[in-house]
Amino acid sequence: MEKITSFTIDHIRLIPGVYVSRKDQVEGSCITTFDLRMTSPNDEPVMNTAEVHAIEHLGATFLRNHPVFGSKIIYFGPMGCRTGFYLLLAGDYESSDIVNLMIEMYEFIRDYEGEIPGASPRDCGNYLDMNLPMAKWLARKYLDEVLYDITEERLVYPQ
Repeated sequence: MEKITSFTIDHIRLIPGVYVSRKDQVEGSCITTFDLRMTSPNDEPVMNTAEVHAIEHLGATFLRNHPVFGSKIIYFGPMGCRTGFYLLLAGDYESSDIVNLMIEMYEFIRDYEGEIPGASPRDCGNYLDMNLPMAKWLARKYLDEVLYDITEERLVYPQ
């Protein structure tokens, strides 16, 4: 069986960044999948499920309500390996096209106060598994170490 594209990326050389993972044509429209890599695979500890879950709820809420990109959001959710998130957007984009959006989103998460949207038994199947303080810490780390001064090596997968 042939490897899927995401398993052909050299995860030993991959560093945190914002990458175009793939582009798919669906009925004449492009869907761009982004790899929002927050931790260095197989190098730093993975994120725990509680903070991943909090980032997912906050990030999805922010993105779906965004005045420009809200209607283009197909999906935002965690990678199974817990080193980052996938973002699927309707349209043909490059990594650099969404850096400002990611800065906005991660600043929203970093600065968020109050109840996490959807963190109730009625709205979520595992509402108690949330860690807002750690989600905020990870958002700050990603902003400071990756997004604010992003370089080309963090926008294009290693060859």
